[in-house]
Amino acid sequence: MSGIQYVKIPARFDPNVVLRVVSGHFATSQSHITRYMDVAAMKSRCNEAKGAARLLAQRYEATIPVDSIVCLDGMEVVGTYLAEALTRVGVMSFNAHKSLYVLSPEYSTAGQIIFRDNIQMAIRDKHILVLMGSVTTGKTLETALRCIRYYRGTVTGACAVFSAVDKVDDISIHAIFHPDDVHGFASYSPNECPLCRSGQPIHAIVNSFGYSALT
Repeated sequence: MSGIQYVKIPARFDPNVVLRVVSGHFATSQSHITRYMDVAAMKSRCNEAKGAARLLAQRYEATIPVDSIVCLDGMEVVGTYLAEALTRVGVMSFNAHKSLYVLSPEYSTAGQIIFRDNIQMAIRDKHILVLMGSVTTGKTLETALRCIRYYRGTVTGACAVFSAVDKVDDISIHAIFHPDDVHGFASYSPNECPLCRSGQPIHAIVNSFGYSALT
């Protein structure tokens, strides 16, 4: 995918927060999609990460408790700014030190999510907000919710830069960008992908960390 061409989509409530979108035929771990949302710059550049965090924080009321933010997809920079923004707007934390935890899970070789013994205190009996780069089918979030609950955490919310679904289990997903913002976005089961059936090659394998070109 040399010479990749991005379309930049500004957020509705802050034009300085921009989603970079590429058209093509892409394979995720769960589906095939027609648009790849590149959030690498948003989650690594301080100004963009801070802007994204500010927009996400506006979706939460002071009545929703958050003790820890679990960051998936390498979203720790955004997660740190989000913790600061939530604190400013008065979101409740029941931590003794009145400061939010920002952490990421570890993954086993089998793909299982693990929280080691020394950081389980940030999950056990805590109110958890899950932060993701993008949600396409919700399967990754579903796995994360199951894991957090296994470690006795209570999930009080989930948010993402982009989400194609509104809810996973009983948890609503607050996102900056939705499919309506990305013209031509579609997600298909790999076994039912019309692009595959028409013989269109897969351009890249993608996830929230980036892409690996195949053609």
